[in-house]
Amino acid sequence: MCETDDAEEANPIGESGVTDEQAQFSALLEDSAEDLYDHAPCGYLSTLLDGRIAKVNTTLLDWLGYERGDLVGRKHFSDLLTVGGRLYHETHFAPLLRMQGEVSGISLELKAADGSRLPVLVTSTVRSGDDGQPLLIRTTVFDARDRRAYETELLRARKEADLERDRLKRLNATLQKTLLPPALANVPGLDVAAHYHVASADEVGGDFYDLFPLAAGAWGLFLGDVCGKGAAAAAVTSLARYTLRAAAVYDPDPVAVLGNLNTVLNHEYNGTDPRFCTVVFGLLTPDGDRGGFHITLASGGHPPALLMREDGTADYLPTPGGQLIGVLPDAHIAATTVHLASGDTLLLHTDGLTEAHTAVGGKGRYGDEALLGFGRALAPTTAADTIDAVRSLLDTLGTGVDDDTAVLAIHVPRPTSEEQQ
Repeated sequence: MCETDDAEEANPIGESGVTDEQAQFSALLEDSAEDLYDHAPCGYLSTLLDGRIAKVNTTLLDWLGYERGDLVGRKHFSDLLTVGGRLYHETHFAPLLRMQGEVSGISLELKAADGSRLPVLVTSTVRSGDDGQPLLIRTTVFDARDRRAYETELLRARKEADLERDRLKRLNATLQKTLLPPALANVPGLDVAAHYHVASADEVGGDFYDLFPLAAGAWGLFLGDVCGKGAAAAAVTSLARYTLRAAAVYDPDPVAVLGNLNTVLNHEYNGTDPRFCTVVFGLLTPDGDRGGFHITLASGGHPPALLMREDGTADYLPTPGGQLIGVLPDAHIAATTVHLASGDTLLLHTDGLTEAHTAVGGKGRYGDEALLGFGRALAPTTAADTIDAVRSLLDTLGTGVDDDTAVLAIHVPRPTSEEQQ
């Protein structure tokens, strides 16, 4: 059979010369405008200017459970609203409609005949006559039950997320406290102060510090920064703190202490997830001959300590060339020794301070030179005043401080008049 015959069988032509498919399509087009209005997938109603309902479609009647005679000519549109909706209609909806001639997408609740509530989105327009005078108000009503259910579920999920975030913040704060000493050791003849600035309560930082007694007449101190944040960084922080304290008891030489920590970290984290840190460790001993303290500092890739002298000068202690702790099996560790005289203050800090953003767009950073100028303007000072000044500086930098910052200050106070005598 030829192709023409196949086509004729697929779309047979009736006596009128119209195919069945065309006839069905024509039947759809003949659907009356009134029927389209009455059974539309949304609610329609028309009201007079005073709000009385003049016309309503079957869809809206079915949603609300009313008969047409219950509403047309008997009720106002505001009568279908809840108390809150009626108040909003009178104070906002209706005035805006009068001024603008149209109000779109307003969320309201309609009262059904059985007393239940139907959440809807309402759009109203004012129809005017040829003379421009308003005649009636046409309103389209969309069923918003699914949307309301979605919003309710979204709100519930958000509340649960907020509660979970609060719980996580409390957990992080508790964990952070366990990584810091509850109190610093009391060193006779030395004033000490410290501060830990949390950049984000959502994550545990990796900065740490401590000051603790060793053998008689000697104290150890350290301050460091583990790479990364979160639980993994916290685990390394905990390991570093306890390793440093244990190694200092075994051999208090600062270079040996950091060498031991380097061995431990390199052994524990030399696989696919390497972990490392920067650390400065100091050994403090009283200087009986000259007064004050003798301190030896060893640094593994850490920012240099800032020494503010009693005479008003300030400078960094040279510890160049110290390598990151935990990266190489035999890291080079830099060391320096200095005498802390009466009135001197030593500040140890992590790089969260010097790397803080200071310019719009995050291009500028606070930097080592700015911190040196800060120290020179501050000297001579005390441990407490130094920490207070650093805290004020961090507050000034605000959100530019996007990394946790730890600071530790030690100060040799001037002798009192009684002590001098």
